[in-house]
Amino acid sequence: MEHRPITLHTAYGTLTGLETERCRMFLGVPYAHARRFEYAIPVDSWDGVLDATAFGPACPQNRAVHEHLENPVRRFYRREFREGAEFRYDEDCLNLNIFAPRDANACPVVVFIHGGGFDSGLNCESVFDGSALAERGIVTVFINYRVGVLGWLTHRETQEHFGRDGNFGLDDMLTAIRWVKAHIADFGGDPENLTLLGQSAGAISIQFLCLNHENKGLFRHAAMLSGAGLFPKFARPRRAEDAHAYWEQFIEVSGCKSLDELRALPVWQLFDTVEAMRALRSDAIYYTMPVVDGLLLPAPVDELIQTPLHISYLIGFTSNDMYAPLLALVGSGFGKQNSAFIYYFDLEAPGDGNGAFHSCDLRYLFETLDGSWRRYGARDYEASAQLAGYLGNFARCGDPNGPGLPRWERAYPGVAARVLRFAPEGTAMGRASYGKLTKNALTKGEPKV
Repeated sequence: MEHRPITLHTAYGTLTGLETERCRMFLGVPYAHARRFEYAIPVDSWDGVLDATAFGPACPQNRAVHEHLENPVRRFYRREFREGAEFRYDEDCLNLNIFAPRDANACPVVVFIHGGGFDSGLNCESVFDGSALAERGIVTVFINYRVGVLGWLTHRETQEHFGRDGNFGLDDMLTAIRWVKAHIADFGGDPENLTLLGQSAGAISIQFLCLNHENKGLFRHAAMLSGAGLFPKFARPRRAEDAHAYWEQFIEVSGCKSLDELRALPVWQLFDTVEAMRALRSDAIYYTMPVVDGLLLPAPVDELIQTPLHISYLIGFTSNDMYAPLLALVGSGFGKQNSAFIYYFDLEAPGDGNGAFHSCDLRYLFETLDGSWRRYGARDYEASAQLAGYLGNFARCGDPNGPGLPRWERAYPGVAARVLRFAPEGTAMGRASYGKLTKNALTKGEPKV
């Protein structure tokens, strides 16, 4: 597909992007800058002409140094989304990729937050392409945020200096959403019609944002895939100050004597320390995730979840998801509480017997099946077009229903949850069933390879 350079003049500066037959793309656009273990400062302008023709760098992360491909999960997802691709990593990583219709004017906007267990991920993996949604009249924005140690360290000195502690990654997301709301009109988007879309850790992050009423009016709809409802009941975010002891030990193990010395440590040495801490502590993974900081998460989430923002919600999970019955239980519970649209993805991905694995619905949603090594069939492409159509409608008005699509009914409190089931025989309202999956390795997070 031919890519032609295109120049866009905005109120904040001039950019050079790319145009194809399908859409316009502006890649690696900086929305903020941040020094290590400090909060993001938004970018409101740039000098000269910004080159937005190539993806920007991603946040440095442990898997870029210590891949652990002996782990079947790591090997599986590397093949699924990253094999053959080259990524750049830099701490100045707060950038976004914008895909817009060629004639965009006040289009609905989808802001996507990637998953990765809060420890990894980036906005330019092969699945993340907004071209198809642009053809449906949607502006799509994929954001980078800080992950792992760079995103979630807590320390008493940050509280003393900034009056807040931890949650650098969650703050990055919020900063990006605010940047989009302020600037997206220049790219043809409607700043008053933002939909947050996220999967796995991205979905959990969106739910956290929806539990803070300070965010009222910032976005209109929220779609959460394989993550809605999970953390309020399981692995709840701890208080920021309760994580201080872990990070003091981290500093000691790194060979540093202070937070300032850790700030100056070569970035890749941070991940040697991550490896050392994982060898020392079985709970290390639980410290690289959001905390109750009194600001972005103002109270324990099991309290906040009782009164989330009153907006439109869409929730999805797959039949062979990570801990599928658990995700279905808590996701459906939150969905019923908030009259959400819930889907259950039950189409087995062809090629390896792992069924509808965790994250498999992303390729369907963004209509990027052709970018996979798998040989998808006619039913897969039909389901992909349906799921993308539902998302487009949801972004427009908070209701996924529209012409040519099977009717999708809301869930309601006090009523047994019925879901929209994407199945081999077709798409229709039904119920989720996990009996056939209890012996499948992927429900334990170990895909077959």
